[in-house]
Amino acid sequence: MIRKVFKTKKSNSKLDAIITKYKIPREYLSVNRNTVSKAVLVGLFFAFIPMPLQMLAVILMVPFIKFNVPIGVGLVWITNPVTMPVIFYGELVIGDLLTLNPISQDLDFIVELFTMDWFSSEFLTKLMEIIVPMYIGALFTATTLAIGGYYLVRYLWWRSVHHEKIKREKRFHKKP
Repeated sequence: MIRKVFKTKKSNSKLDAIITKYKIPREYLSVNRNTVSKAVLVGLFFAFIPMPLQMLAVILMVPFIKFNVPIGVGLVWITNPVTMPVIFYGELVIGDLLTLNPISQDLDFIVELFTMDWFSSEFLTKLMEIIVPMYIGALFTATTLAIGGYYLVRYLWWRSVHHEKIKREKRFHKKP
């Protein structure tokens, strides 16, 4: 269980000093089924939305949803400079399927996307053609993966607790 990992760690005096100095509520750092699953929900949602300052967007959600902030902010890094092109292209393809607009099927167009000549000459004219399906695909992907991640964490957490309970009961009943 993830709580066991965090309970075995000693608290850091410097971290405790920062928490008390800036009056950070402990629930933003707590590790339980609700805060972790909500962190996965928020973190995954903003990870798959193509926008700048994704980590700031996660932090701005804190007053509205109580979740584990470090986990939520960390999940945003699923879309990093290495994975961004693949993820955003996938979102463009999904957006094409949802809008029935086959932009991503044109292979010459996709190859041109990665050249500097295309950016300097046709970027603004083709921008709206790309943005609408990409954001529709991004919203669909972000919502689907965030909700799926939320329920997956809740299920895995429940399952872990359930198995620990069964092990505890077996140990209790084996003793004479």
